[in-house]
Amino acid sequence: MRAGPSLNPGEWLELFGRIGAGVRSAVLPIAGTDAGRVGFEVGAGGDTTLEVDRAAEAVVFAELEAVAGRGERFSVLSEESGLRSFGADHPLVLVDPVDGSLNAKQGVPVFGLMLAVLDGPAIDDTFAGYVLNLNTGEEWTAIRKHGARRGGVPLTVIPRQDSKRIQILGLESSPRAIAAARPLVEHSSKLRILGSMALSIALTASGGFDVFCAPMPARVFDMAASLLLLAEAGGVATDMQGNPIGPLPASLDRRTTLLCAPTRELHEAALKILGPQL
Repeated sequence: MRAGPSLNPGEWLELFGRIGAGVRSAVLPIAGTDAGRVGFEVGAGGDTTLEVDRAAEAVVFAELEAVAGRGERFSVLSEESGLRSFGADHPLVLVDPVDGSLNAKQGVPVFGLMLAVLDGPAIDDTFAGYVLNLNTGEEWTAIRKHGARRGGVPLTVIPRQDSKRIQILGLESSPRAIAAARPLVEHSSKLRILGSMALSIALTASGGFDVFCAPMPARVFDMAASLLLLAEAGGVATDMQGNPIGPLPASLDRRTTLLCAPTRELHEAALKILGPQL
């Protein structure tokens, strides 16, 4: 079932911006504290819900419930509480209240909020995406076929500095990932492991990372908003074998490896480096 007239993409982003301000106010005071580390039940995504997650999600749902109270119809899929209907299957809002919650728990200041809205079941159906760096307050936004923005300014890709090597390689945050990405590591000048998929892919969209990869299967749900940013900025994302990510279902249980770059040339170069290993 679909809703009738709904918010347009720009209005969704305005809503997400309000949510982001509230989430930031709720999370920053408790990040890295004993209060923020209090654990609850296992969330719908399979991880233990921490107080930082719970506080962030409470802000998100308060805003979304207010919108539903004004007559909007949609559904929400959250990493913590799972699927909740507000009268229609679509639009579908994806919510990762604190992407990088282990960092938030430990007081490492690299974690974000991911919000996306889809008009269908697949990642390619994302029509508006929002990523907020909860520490700096920097916002990343994208609207399908209308470009991406960083801090309200059209997103431009930082030019590549070294045509022979990967200047900065970003990796998904696990020791096994380093071993699995060894060919890329050996062709890179520097490595960065942030611990937030949403922020890492957003930074790749801007050319901050020449290449970002998650060689261990990661939840595709966490990538939705940032993959739209990447695509709208002209970047490319596939799995480690070069298969597209977009057709995958935007569900909490679907996982994939990821290889992305801000340009097609960099992505092709990364695939070539990985080729003999796959």
